[in-house]
Amino acid sequence: MSKDKSNDLGYLTGKLLVAMPNLHDSWFERSVIYICSHDEDGAMGLVINKENDEVSSHDIAKQLDLPNPSVPKLGVLRHGGPVEEQRGFVLHSTDFEQETTVNVASEFALTATVDILKKIANNDGPESFIVALGYSGWDAGQLDQEIQQNSWLSVEADKSLVFSTALDKLWTEAIGKLGITAASLSSDWGHA
Repeated sequence: MSKDKSNDLGYLTGKLLVAMPNLHDSWFERSVIYICSHDEDGAMGLVINKENDEVSSHDIAKQLDLPNPSVPKLGVLRHGGPVEEQRGFVLHSTDFEQETTVNVASEFALTATVDILKKIANNDGPESFIVALGYSGWDAGQLDQEIQQNSWLSVEADKSLVFSTALDKLWTEAIGKLGITAASLSSDWGHA
């Protein structure tokens, strides 16, 4: 199914999910998640505003035997979610593509191979990127139900917000794209 058609059906591929203030889940509280895939079978995304405090870019560079100067190039490693936490994903700009790259939306692509990390280390990778370990996943209908329960807001993703906003400001900035503040959000939205 094409991206445009899935979005016409109400799916959120290529958008951001922003946790509502009333979501007090240890994994997802104040999270911003880039949705890489959402369709009738479920959804998959990456938390992009939480630093991975268990594994660092230095650890990854050492494990992959990348040259030491590559550590700053990999940036802050993100905690993509609670599923397959040892698996790496790179959300990046569309100026880089290899055979396994999935184009998610007009400005975003996803690659989950070691090769992209080596390319980044050699200044041959995408202009903008986020390296994350693990992902967030939902079964069929599960994300839709969580949205109906007022756990999440949907926000348009743009490169500046996703790749350039400081981690500690991303949640607030994402909500701000809707023209509101976190203080103005009610946990009772959508309930009559």
